[in-house]
Amino acid sequence: MHWSHYLAFFFGGVFLTNGIPHFVSGVTGRAFQSPFAKPPGEGLSSATVNVLWGFFNVAVGYVLLCRVGHIDLQATDHVVALGAGILFMGVVTARLFGRFHGGNTPGTS
Repeated sequence: MHWSHYLAFFFGGVFLTNGIPHFVSGVTGRAFQSPFAKPPGEGLSSATVNVLWGFFNVAVGYVLLCRVGHIDLQATDHVVALGAGILFMGVVTARLFGRFHGGNTPGTS
């Protein structure tokens, strides 16, 4: 398989993972940080904006996984690339959103 498919799997995981907090916050009616807020990524966007942003991220993840890369969930190398993207974005979002929602304990890195 071409290396670009592994890149598509990795970024498919990134986009799927990024979509989760935005979509869930939006459908529960809560404002949440988004790139469209002022300042970007720090201010709050409306629930509707977050539903749309979350859905867009999930759609991009789908395209990357199923249309660009044609993922096979029984192929270990495919799942490792996808899992790496999920883990990477999970840690990034935990650190970014944790600053605003009490998820980072003071004095830790």
